[in-house]
Amino acid sequence: QVQLVESGGGSVQAGGSLRLSCAATGYTSSNYCMGWFRQAPGKEREEVALIASGGRTNYADSVKGRFTISRDNAKNTLYLQMSGLKVEDTATYYCAAQRATWPCVWGAVSRFNYWGRGTQVTVSS
Repeated sequence: QVQLVESGGGSVQAGGSLRLSCAATGYTSSNYCMGWFRQAPGKEREEVALIASGGRTNYADSVKGRFTISRDNAKNTLYLQMSGLKVEDTATYYCAAQRATWPCVWGAVSRFNYWGRGTQVTVSS
């Protein structure tokens, strides 16, 4: 059974950094698109960053230059390095993965078949 488990969330002051991890089990993620999404209270889920099997990446404009998505295929793990955190980055962050060899296309959220339970990131001023 496929499972994605996020870790690394926490509380940090504005301007600080956090590194989120997503460990995949029951699934070989190396051939597929993976991504990070987030959802703040009262708001819709937001696409944050995508990474293709070959390492190509895409980012939301709001995080570009501050966040870096990466993957370690040998460890079957996805990462999100977050720097220069802002209060508006406060949200539950979700790891997601696809199971078909579709290209990583921004906005194709329906193609993500597997989702983690989320990890909370809280940024205080």
